[in-house]
Amino acid sequence: MSPSEKIESHTIVVVVDNEPGVLARVIGLFSGRGYNIESLTVAEVDKASHTSRVTVVTSGTPAVIEQIKAQLGRLVPVHRVLDLTFEKPGIEREMALVKVKGEGEKRVEALRVSDVFRAHVLDTSSESFVFELTGAPSKIDAFVELMRPLGLVEVSRTGVAAISRGAEAM
Repeated sequence: MSPSEKIESHTIVVVVDNEPGVLARVIGLFSGRGYNIESLTVAEVDKASHTSRVTVVTSGTPAVIEQIKAQLGRLVPVHRVLDLTFEKPGIEREMALVKVKGEGEKRVEALRVSDVFRAHVLDTSSESFVFELTGAPSKIDAFVELMRPLGLVEVSRTGVAAISRGAEAM
């Protein structure tokens, strides 16, 4: 496989009109062409202009990523498409709720690990914990992997929220 065929993960931000059916069109673009969505978050960001921000984490070869961005840019009502992975590096964060069941030493170890990761205990019982953790997706992945042998029961993740660095708007 040549370097240009290497699969890369990209965070793409799309500003769209906040109206019915827009998200379905964005998702339809991905599903219709067989592109995978690893993470998807959407929220209205400007009530006055009725615009929403869609943050999609996807992967593909550089050519596929360029094709995705071009096709997103042609969708109506898309205002802007920005690849935060290369065009304008950004900051990515995600929140997760992680439920762990355990007793004895495993319970104590789960608390130790949560302290190292600065996770907050949201709920506790004699048999389980629910932790809240925010950070880069890789941090959450690492926390979840460490919790597996300690009694991981369930994980709920928000998806990636991302913003570009610097003083300028996207």
